[in-house]
Amino acid sequence: MAPSLPQQLNLALADLKALSVLGQGARGVVFHVVPVAAGGDSTAAGAGEPMALKAMSRAAARHKGAAGPAGGTCGGDGHRRIWFERDVLLALRHPLLPSLRGVVATDAVVGFVINRCPGGDLKSLRRRWRAQTTFPESVIRFYAAELVLALEHLHGLGVVYRDLKPENVLIQESGHVMLVDFDLSTTLPPPLPPPPPDAAPARASSLLPSSHRHRRRNKNTKASTVFACFSRRHVASPQSPLFTSMTAPSASSSSCCSPPGVRTPAKSNSFVGTEDYVAPEIVAGSGHDYAVDWWGLGVVIYEMLYGCTPFRGRSRRETFHRVLTAPPELPGEATPLCDLITRLLEKDPGKRLGARGVKRHAFFRGVDWDRVLDVARPPFIPSPDENDANSGAVVEAEALDVEKVVHEVFGSSGAGETSLMDVCSDGGTDDDFSIFF
Repeated sequence: MAPSLPQQLNLALADLKALSVLGQGARGVVFHVVPVAAGGDSTAAGAGEPMALKAMSRAAARHKGAAGPAGGTCGGDGHRRIWFERDVLLALRHPLLPSLRGVVATDAVVGFVINRCPGGDLKSLRRRWRAQTTFPESVIRFYAAELVLALEHLHGLGVVYRDLKPENVLIQESGHVMLVDFDLSTTLPPPLPPPPPDAAPARASSLLPSSHRHRRRNKNTKASTVFACFSRRHVASPQSPLFTSMTAPSASSSSCCSPPGVRTPAKSNSFVGTEDYVAPEIVAGSGHDYAVDWWGLGVVIYEMLYGCTPFRGRSRRETFHRVLTAPPELPGEATPLCDLITRLLEKDPGKRLGARGVKRHAFFRGVDWDRVLDVARPPFIPSPDENDANSGAVVEAEALDVEKVVHEVFGSSGAGETSLMDVCSDGGTDDDFSIFF
């Protein structure tokens, strides 16, 4: 049974007006919604703040829960996954991660309300970036740095994200990113402590004493203009008792900053992820930990640089074979960015870079990690209603029927977009990966 929810977060569908459909995924439909004031007026003062509602079908959750083999490694109970995602959202307190604004629960759907990001996702932004299909290195550096901070925070909470891809990286109104969708995440015990600072050269500003960081910050006036700063925003540490019950460590625990070779004490054996971004240890079924997120970061950075994913084949079988065996192709001259990608796409998770190694890499030289969140003008700041214009969503004059739309998308069978969560290696042709291990 799911833990109780704070009363102020309980919402009814009647409290929200659904204006448009922003997108859909394997487990839900995302709506652009605004709160409705007493009396049903969505135009009253303070009632029109745009938010996003991720609505999931209860019937689809039951279907997915029953689809996996004994043992539940191919998805487990669908409702358990929904409540797990809710508990993660309750625990998050970070500018690059969503805050849970409310929960809707009816006989037909369960929904989570978070702040709406009007800039669309990183994939759509890349496709329309100044008539190009790729980002320049300065833009990649900014978005990659923010993803490093988001992953580092999640790992400090004991959360392995497991589904890093451009579609899950949204652009907030401020231009900073927001990492969303935690339905494939899991929790693990905290990573083993990293070695003491004197065990390796302390080049990163985050490894220096506070007084030294301040002196260095004052001297470093030639940083990239994309890292100009405005007033400091503080990050609160989560205090959720619900999250504590999931055996996650506190925010002050050691995060996944271990150098190559330092392993975590526990692993997950679930077969989850998205085909082009899945790490080799997940495909091989050898057990995985926080390192899968750094592989995902490598794939996302590669896609930002080249406009495609590094291991895409003509079939799922070929893609997974390339993930397990092929090195990433890095055309062009050798650069620090190419070296970073190579080190993140290391097949052996024990040798793959983690947060400490990434932050100390030459590609991020000059970045003051303590001030990344204070950047005044990110590379792209969305205009009003940017997301609706970019996604082709049509804002309806009348409120959409959320339950009806979700039912039309998923139906009674729970059919929707497929992720690895829904694929079981229980026979079949293209879905049988046992030939690789």
